[in-house]
Amino acid sequence: MVSEPASGLLGAVVLGGLLLSSLVTLVAGYRVVRGPTTPDRVVALDVIGTNVVAIALLFALVTGEALFVDVSLVLAIIGFISTVAVARYVTEGDIIE
Repeated sequence: MVSEPASGLLGAVVLGGLLLSSLVTLVAGYRVVRGPTTPDRVVALDVIGTNVVAIALLFALVTGEALFVDVSLVLAIIGFISTVAVARYVTEGDIIE
């Protein structure tokens, strides 16, 4: 089911959110490359994953395509599992016991 795309004030706010999320993702990408420690890089990757989910949801609002909501849910699940795996690796040195 395709819903109506966002327009008017809501459309402008959603486009602003897309722009802001994209900017934060670029800043976090810089922290991944230049991060002084491994936990800094892990947090930056988590921020990028969260922003990709937000961008997919905002894009779903702009275009009216419900498929992007499903994509964002899958990305959120994968991001959560990968964050837990990396956190276990950093703290314990092993992911699976």
